[in-house]
Amino acid sequence: MKELLEYVARHLVDNPDQVEVTVKEGEKSLIMELQVAPEDTGKVIGRNGRIINAIRTLIKAAAVKKGYTNTIVDVKD
Repeated sequence: MKELLEYVARHLVDNPDQVEVTVKEGEKSLIMELQVAPEDTGKVIGRNGRIINAIRTLIKAAAVKKGYTNTIVDVKD
């Protein structure tokens, strides 16, 4: 999961070296924090949050296949 989120984020931003993903796992839950450069935050979020919502949908679909019932993707700048 972490690799998928890093891959997507690195292809969206101007500073791919500053992309970091932190994962916290529970029994059935997964919390992923995406940290990017401050100037790249808007590119990851997108207009009206469309990009981050698409990323969240992608990650949730992959997480369901792995058995997680609750998945959260948070963006930090």
